[in-house]
Amino acid sequence: MKWREIAITTRQENADAMAEIFETVGAMGMVIEDPQLIASYIESNVWDLHDVEIPDVPEGMIRVKTYLAIDDMLEDRLAALQEELSARERSEEWPAHAWTMTDLHEDDWAHAWKAFFKPEKVGRRVVIRPTWEAYVASDDDLVISIDPGMAFGTGTHPTTVMCIRALEDYVHSEARVLDVGTGSGVLSIAAALLGAKKVLAVDNDPVAVATAQENAALNQVDGIVEVRRNDLLAGLEEQADILVANIIADVIIRLAPQAGAVLAPEGIMIASGIIQNRLDDVVEAMTENGFTIEELISHGEWAALVARKAGGSTEA
Repeated sequence: MKWREIAITTRQENADAMAEIFETVGAMGMVIEDPQLIASYIESNVWDLHDVEIPDVPEGMIRVKTYLAIDDMLEDRLAALQEELSARERSEEWPAHAWTMTDLHEDDWAHAWKAFFKPEKVGRRVVIRPTWEAYVASDDDLVISIDPGMAFGTGTHPTTVMCIRALEDYVHSEARVLDVGTGSGVLSIAAALLGAKKVLAVDNDPVAVATAQENAALNQVDGIVEVRRNDLLAGLEEQADILVANIIADVIIRLAPQAGAVLAPEGIMIASGIIQNRLDDVVEAMTENGFTIEELISHGEWAALVARKAGGSTEA
């Protein structure tokens, strides 16, 4: 299969909205090329060896990319994308930005981004290692071997890192964890390696479901992690002690009324993927639905929060 890569240069604060637009037109995930983040990794020697170029975009901007299958739906999806962008560009807050398109074979798409993905210690103990890279682990390391394939989830983006660090604080040996929008499964695998009793990972994308299942098996936690295709929390009857959702602000807001129903008493919700200027909206939605905010976490332009179901203890 061939894919049309769409690359758009936009402001950093527009990443959340771009993810929502891409989802609306049926695109397969989003890649964010953030020059500030890449430069910080290089300067801090997070990557011992790299051949990654810093994206040539103006200061305060990022390049976002998504992919549309080249099929009989392509023209309709491109027209919908143009319509969505034009609607945003008519507002003063969303100036017009040029976008480019490139055709790729599936193999090109699946492998071209690998130069960006190196082993990285993302928490106190959790290390993310791509399957094609070597890593010498220390005794205390919990190493997640990951091959995101086409599921877009390396585990090293700031939104995921904040979730992993929160999981390190809250997962315990009896914890039942629900990972909503699991992608490549990295958060579910992290929860299992941190000692969770049971993990249910859900995603509406069949590619993500297959990839997460493969990665759970690769890390030998497929006996703990169940991966299921599901539309967010719709129809789920399982209760969880910890719900983790690394999605986007608008989806987290839509989840807030449902989250309390699937969480056990004193249950914790870890929500990430939130652009800083949407954090207040998410906090308001969580508190209106009976949650107490335990922590607010920031990483550059991104934010995450930890909220506890009403009536629970305030101790982690």
